[in-house]
Amino acid sequence: TLAGGARGAGAAPVRLAYVFMPNGVNYDAWMPKPGTTATDFALSPTLESLAPVRNDINILTGLTLQKARANGDGPGDHARSSASFLTGMQARKTAGNDIKNGVSIDQVAAQAIGNETRLPSLELGCEMAPSSGNCDSGYSCAYSSNISWRDESTPMAKVVDPAAAFERLFGDATQAAAASERLSRRKSILDFVLEDSRALSNQLGTGDRRKLDQFQSAVREIEQRIERARNETEPRKLPAMSAPAGIPDKLSEHFELMYDMLLLAFQTDSTRVATLMLAVDGSNRTFPELGINEGHHQLSHHQNNHEMIEKIRRIDRFHVEGFSRFIKKLAETREGEGSLLDNCLVMLGGGISDGNKHNHEDLPIVLAGRGGGTIETGRLIKSQRETPLCNLYLSMLEKAGCPRDQFADSTGVLSL
Repeated sequence: TLAGGARGAGAAPVRLAYVFMPNGVNYDAWMPKPGTTATDFALSPTLESLAPVRNDINILTGLTLQKARANGDGPGDHARSSASFLTGMQARKTAGNDIKNGVSIDQVAAQAIGNETRLPSLELGCEMAPSSGNCDSGYSCAYSSNISWRDESTPMAKVVDPAAAFERLFGDATQAAAASERLSRRKSILDFVLEDSRALSNQLGTGDRRKLDQFQSAVREIEQRIERARNETEPRKLPAMSAPAGIPDKLSEHFELMYDMLLLAFQTDSTRVATLMLAVDGSNRTFPELGINEGHHQLSHHQNNHEMIEKIRRIDRFHVEGFSRFIKKLAETREGEGSLLDNCLVMLGGGISDGNKHNHEDLPIVLAGRGGGTIETGRLIKSQRETPLCNLYLSMLEKAGCPRDQFADSTGVLSL
């Protein structure tokens, strides 16, 4: 379906979301069977739960994450996979405090359009993880635990508790007076911190001054968020659903609640840019509700063991089923003359293709939504092998109204 053409004045804004799957997939069961045209492909066993939203999605093949490869750095594919997933950059191999990556594409979008919403971006996750220490063959846990990066050394902390996510979105809606007082107090503290840090600047060396600059930038960003919150003229409306109680025991319920937070964030226009990590890369969580008691990472290295392969396929289907339910909810949420999904671009994917091979080409990527009526959906889009994943990111930015000529290793805007 194509609602095409240029977007007119007053058109609903385009929202961008990036959903991350860890550990790769069983690619043989993921890959759709091509037909004679782009639209008559057959959904694969892993993707068959997408049937109800087939006309609202595109499945992409041929995309590559070059900087997730070793490129001389040895083992550590899982840390590199998540670190480069949205940055397209080669993470510095270190387990210390000298981490170095790049700005992620969601934060590029947030810098361009984040000033139009109360929250410039929203970072969500479904698995707790350490933010420091050695998590993968000499790579810091910061790399495997995060996909969103504000700058080359500062990952954006994700919210894992649905109750905390709900509070971030709506928590002060019934406490306007107390909230105003808290905001004023925080603003005063930030003014003091900035003044103190400026006095310190002249006493520091180049390296420490650079870290101080990053700190000051973070403080100024918080200051801007406080100003936006103080300038809200209308009380924030609470959604129909009640606040979640916390992290559910069942993983499927946790997934659904975090997807619901994402839906509410877009529906209320609290933000237009979001990320969701279903798990950290290298995650070895079990799936008891699927009858799987072995760890995910362990199973992904199945070495062609048929029983292990079948369990990996069930995990892959589980991830896709949750995504499909979310896309269906977006499609059923009305906005203007169409749906909320019409004005979204939601990507599901990962930085590893086949978990057993640890390869980073032909990545498993699904793109849902019509980008404000600028994208034809219901297709299998086959790119030339080794096409940079960052080309897709440029296209998504363009559809959201913040085009760029270059991002990381991009070679051009992917035609969608």
